[in-house]
Amino acid sequence: MARPSNSNLENMSERELQEALYRKRYAERKNRLTRLKGEGRVVDVATREQKLEYLQLSGAGQALPYPTEEQAETTPGRWRNIFNRSLLVVEIAAAVGFIWIVYSLVGSLRQLNNEIVEAQQEAVANIPAVATPTLSPVIDLVLLPSGHKPPVEGQPIVYEEAGGIPEHLLPLVDAYVPPEAPPPAPEQPRQIEINKIGVNAPIFAGHEEEQLKKGVGHSIGTALVGETGNMVLSAHNDIYGEIFRHLDQLSAGDEVVVSSGRSSYTYVINDIQVVLPTAVEVMAPTDHASLTLISCYPYLVDNKRIVVKADLVEQTDEDQS
Repeated sequence: MARPSNSNLENMSERELQEALYRKRYAERKNRLTRLKGEGRVVDVATREQKLEYLQLSGAGQALPYPTEEQAETTPGRWRNIFNRSLLVVEIAAAVGFIWIVYSLVGSLRQLNNEIVEAQQEAVANIPAVATPTLSPVIDLVLLPSGHKPPVEGQPIVYEEAGGIPEHLLPLVDAYVPPEAPPPAPEQPRQIEINKIGVNAPIFAGHEEEQLKKGVGHSIGTALVGETGNMVLSAHNDIYGEIFRHLDQLSAGDEVVVSSGRSSYTYVINDIQVVLPTAVEVMAPTDHASLTLISCYPYLVDNKRIVVKADLVEQTDEDQS
């Protein structure tokens, strides 16, 4: 479009000047849109103010070169907006799906833990009583069915007066003195109770995954229940029944009862600490009967360990309780 000269501008009316100014702005805008399209950038077709300006400047029977609605709907900006909205819908659907999956996993984990707790309680209820060992006789005596010594030809029948013990063994029997019963030896822990946090679970020898699936694990090589030394027990906090989930709710002075099936031993807590998984010194032996409880921490994060320390204060024989 030819640029009007200064003389022409002087002879133009106010409306003609506005139209000329609009055409100049439109040409510049069209060039800018063409350049942005070539670069693949998102642009708006027109602002509300530009449309109003167009309507004001267009006279009756005179049309200015402004894009129509059909042309505007086919611009890349509209399709880009549709694409962006579609992506937003997909992202929302993915977020809802993820939340549903997490909710389902948590529900399944809780159901599994409840089933394991029931199995552990059944195992506790079925722990058999440990029989007190008895001494076996050194000599196993056998009586003849007839109730007397075998007959010897030419000698009368002699009925037994010594309980069927051969004469040559009588001195040995008379000299036999039954030994005293040995003192009770340290016993294998079989059950743990912590009333404050609702723990009542069986204990199994070993702290590998197979033992921890069934209940609490007793680290082999550490002290037995009631024995001088450090008895180390461990369990999971978020799977397999979540037995030790609430160790952090314990405090100094709380009691832990460990039973062997024959006797119960009461330990009193004196220290609770959170350590790194490499702090194996908490399992070191002690010069007195002590107990150490270990579990992962914090809940569902499990990058540290919570350690509960306790000392033996009382032993109770279960047949006397």
